[in-house]
Amino acid sequence: MFVCFSMAGSQPPMSSNPVFPLVPAAIPATCRESGSLLTTEFSNTNLFVSYDDSRRIQRIKKMFDEAQLSVSAYDTAWMAMVPTPTSSMEDSPFFPQCARWILDNQLSDGSWGLPLPRRDPSLIKDALSSTLACILALQRWGLGEQQVTKGIRFLDFNSASLKDQKQHVPIGFDIIFPGMIDYAKDLGLNLPFKSTDVDAMLAKRNVELTSGFGRNAEGRRAYLAYVSEGIQHSQDWDMVMKYQRQNGSLFNSPSTTAVAFSHLQDPDCLRYLYAVLDKFENAAPAIYPLDIRSRLSVIDTLDSLGVARHFTNEIKMLLDKTYQCWLQGDEDIFLDTTTCAMAFRLLRVYGYDVSSDRLSPFSEDCFFNSLEGYLKDKTAVLELHKASQIIYREEPILEEISSWTMKFLKQEFCNGSIYVDQPGESISTKVHDALSYPYHVDLERLGHRRSIHHYSDIDSTWTLKTYCCPNIGNKDVLKLAADDFNLCQSIQKKELKQLGRWIIENKLDKLSFARQKLGYCYFSAAATLYAPELSDARFSWAKNGVLTTVVDDFFDVGGSMEELVNLVQLLENWEVDGSTDFCSEQVEILFTAIRGTIREIGDMALARQGRDVTRHINDIWVELVKSMLKEAEWSKNKCVPTMEEYMKNARVSFALGPIVLPALYLVGPKLSEEMVSSAEYKNLYEGMSTCGRLLNDWRGCSRDSEQGTVNAVSLLLLEGGRTLDDAVEEVREAIEKERKQLLRLVLLEKEEKGMPKCCKQLFWNMAKVLHLFYMKDDGFTNEDIVNVAKSIVNEPIHLAP
Repeated sequence: MFVCFSMAGSQPPMSSNPVFPLVPAAIPATCRESGSLLTTEFSNTNLFVSYDDSRRIQRIKKMFDEAQLSVSAYDTAWMAMVPTPTSSMEDSPFFPQCARWILDNQLSDGSWGLPLPRRDPSLIKDALSSTLACILALQRWGLGEQQVTKGIRFLDFNSASLKDQKQHVPIGFDIIFPGMIDYAKDLGLNLPFKSTDVDAMLAKRNVELTSGFGRNAEGRRAYLAYVSEGIQHSQDWDMVMKYQRQNGSLFNSPSTTAVAFSHLQDPDCLRYLYAVLDKFENAAPAIYPLDIRSRLSVIDTLDSLGVARHFTNEIKMLLDKTYQCWLQGDEDIFLDTTTCAMAFRLLRVYGYDVSSDRLSPFSEDCFFNSLEGYLKDKTAVLELHKASQIIYREEPILEEISSWTMKFLKQEFCNGSIYVDQPGESISTKVHDALSYPYHVDLERLGHRRSIHHYSDIDSTWTLKTYCCPNIGNKDVLKLAADDFNLCQSIQKKELKQLGRWIIENKLDKLSFARQKLGYCYFSAAATLYAPELSDARFSWAKNGVLTTVVDDFFDVGGSMEELVNLVQLLENWEVDGSTDFCSEQVEILFTAIRGTIREIGDMALARQGRDVTRHINDIWVELVKSMLKEAEWSKNKCVPTMEEYMKNARVSFALGPIVLPALYLVGPKLSEEMVSSAEYKNLYEGMSTCGRLLNDWRGCSRDSEQGTVNAVSLLLLEGGRTLDDAVEEVREAIEKERKQLLRLVLLEKEEKGMPKCCKQLFWNMAKVLHLFYMKDDGFTNEDIVNVAKSIVNEPIHLAP
């Protein structure tokens, strides 16, 4: 039996109190009694979007149109320093519009760079670098004497930050900034830095430039090419040009490309620089183009905050384009680790069939011999780790990536270096969550709450040679997510009150043998089927969860063999009515509650499906109680089944059928009789149930052994030839195999007559619930589950003003 609702073979507690106080003691009489009535009120999603949120949605949709990158004063300055090649004296700028931008965009404190309201206090080194680059550009052409003076005052006032170890360091700062100081000397500029500090920076730069290449030689060469503006005349330009891309750029970096053009007058470099100015008119971003990564980041952000369902069409259009770029081998995907990993993950999750072979360049050795590997790019490693979780076949490359990225991230997290290359706690939090809640464990609503809690504009700041701010950090997104979460929660609170009333009206609280686990049962629905319009599905899921818990306790400890047989016969006959058919009050209470729930769900399904599925729902229940009766007979007769006999029955007796299968009729699409009798339907159900049963047997093997209960581990031991550890490992590997197969069935689209994706998702939702509940022990004793359940159903989100 599913741990969320029971623990087969264990003695249930006799208390009728819920495990946590989700259900108020007093239930208002005005609460609706029927899930279908509630859903009639909540059937239209648009009814739940306020006017303000509707406007927010429209503004957010514009984020899909194009990647709106912030311009970079640093990169604009290096473009402004490009001389006109045809001038013999090289005394005029090739891109005078960039010089004008610098003159017009100095900040009030004398600096250039991130706008002051957005500048994190830990980003002063970035401001120093951008400001010095702009000063050099103006001095180079004899412009803006007043701006130069103000800029130098800013350098003077903030010079102490150069030695501040708590400051975040842009990529290449230790090479580029001393290089700019040298260039300032050539231009006759007196900078306000102590000579001892300058000497120390120059010495550090010299060490970095002359240190050996080591095992990641290619990564170091790429790094030195990327920071060419800090090397200039000492640079090996032939080596640098090996990194030129099809668009003419070097690393999609305007600053690197501008410096290369200054030295080489390469026409493809110039073509790229013109393209940048065509797009941004008189300035340059820190990286261009960034369309694919930026737009994928928008999808990922909306997904992580729980509001992606409001942008279904936009997401599909964007992913269709991304898939075409993937198939065409677009270098904007495959030359950037983060973009490639994110594209792979999102395409797979949304049902596109993409091969993991394209991630082969990110094996441990290959990655650490790349630019990102040389820089120990934590964001890239984190994205690779998340991508490696979407594994649904035997894929050695994903298993290898999962192994080395997990080891790397744990090590970086433990030693504190996870903080050094990005401001705020964003990357640290994301790493913690990814390691603590793998994809197959993380319930959607739990992830949404964490993401909303930790969301900030700093999340959208990317670390390059300067800090890049694309348009994924957006207060509209955060407010929409918080409103959506609180709206769903307010609906769920009402539903939970109704379910509490339903338990009392059906006298389930009078059954002294039964555990009262409404809170857990409803939590598993609310955490996965959270949209307002899925109210019917939540009611079906939770009610059947409560009933399967009680029935399992009845078959385990609460009923005599006569009562068990009586309940099975009543459900088989179905139409029977009258007290003479019940051998006890317990049987009457159970049968009446089950039959009433089946009929209620049948009525709700009829309205959606256009056909009566009541008999099918009843058959699901009959199959369950018959499997439970067989286990009771095995126990009574001290019969030990074969592994094959055990698993065939145990998949059903785990009791996921009544919880998940009826809910399929209530999530939207019409399901034909052909669909629910197909091999795909059967495989989804068996895969989910096998995962659950084996998880229960793995985590509960010690308990079952003490109680003399048969499970998969004990049967493997009876077969002989293996130790307990061997048997446990065999079961664990079987779980992993079943999980991969289940994920493949869920994610990959089938023929037109196959199960709709939103229906298949319910099987995966339940598998995730199971893995979460069994993550540490075998179920109800885990106080963490109590706390997260409260956070979903009881605790609204309050945003800071």
